[in-house]
Amino acid sequence: MDLISGKWTMSIINTLIGGTMRFKQLERAVTGINTRMLVKELKLLESKELVHRQAYATVPPTVEYSLTEKGRALQPVIVAVQQWAVNQM
Repeated sequence: MDLISGKWTMSIINTLIGGTMRFKQLERAVTGINTRMLVKELKLLESKELVHRQAYATVPPTVEYSLTEKGRALQPVIVAVQQWAVNQM
């Protein structure tokens, strides 16, 4: 449970299930999160090996985020939680 305990963790993982995203794309897709918090959460998810960060040596720097195998394994859990929430409405 500690792996997915952050406030924004499920939203970020759910967004990245759709595929690799650049930082700004991810920032726009996760509604309500500010830049500083997104950076913090992505670093935490990367340290927990749920998210992979790929930096490219371009000007300006390009950074892409994607789910690791460990992160993708959470998809059934997220779908189940979403289904539960729909059923409770």
